[in-house]
Parts: sequence; C-alpha cells; structure tokens
Amino acid sequence: MNRFALLLAFSFLNFSLSTSAQDNKASSDDSTAVQATVRDYIEAYYTGDSRRMAQTLHPHYLKHMIHNSIPVREKTGQQMVQEVRKNGVPDIPQADRTEQVIVLDISGTIASAKLVTPHWVDYMTLSKLDGGWKILSVVQRIDN
Repeated sequence: MNRFALLLAFSFLNFSLSTSAQDNKASSDDSTAVQATVRDYIEAYYTGDSRRMAQTLHPHYLKHMIHNSIPVREKTGQQMVQEVRKNGVPDIPQADRTEQVIVLDISGTIASAKLVTPHWVDYMTLSKLDGGWKILSVVQRIDN
C-alpha cells in the first residue's frame, strides 16, 4: 500500500511540475507578445503609421491624458487613429524616440504594461482578443 501511495504522490508531483512549466512558457510567450503590441503602438505613433496603430487597439480603447493642471482629456481608438493619420510623423527629435516597455502583470487574458518615454509615461491595460493582445486602455502622464 505504501508503494502505491508513493507512486501516486510521485505521479501527482510530476503532473504539477509539467503543468507549471507549461504555464511559465505561456506567460513568457504572452509577455513577449504584450511587449510587441506596446512597441508596435509607440512605433506606429513615432512613424505616423495609422494602419499599424489601429492594429494594436482594442475596439473599446480609451485613453486618459493627465497633464499638470489641464483637465483630464480622453481619446477613443478612432480619434487616436485619425490623429496619427492626420498629423503624420510627430515633431519629436529622433534622439527622443526611445521607449522602455515593462510588462507589469499578466492574468489570463488581461495584462498591464508601462511604457516610458522621455516626455510621457503610459500605464496600459491590454486584453487578449482573437489570439492577439490589444490595448484596451491607457492612462498617460505627460511630463514637462
């Protein structure tokens, strides 16, 4: 009987470890995909590529911009894409077109990330939609 219990415990431990390894791989893959989505978003902005920008946005995208004493402003995904299309490449020196993307958390089909640039910080919520990560919301703190 002890041999059976030991075999059962070993089988359970082996199953748990292999499931955990699969979860870590999925999290690593998701983390890479979240980073890629955020990078596509900021690079689309820097290059004035409205089509690429649209591909990163969730259908319910909403951005809140916080800038000193200016009242909080909002922008929908459609407004964001139209702005990029209309304005083209922003007047930001090439040296300032840098970013750091930090994946803060991933839980199932929801992720949070932080995008740091020389002039603003975006806190983002992403949602997995049709197998890909899309930016659902942004809270942006503008520096200056």
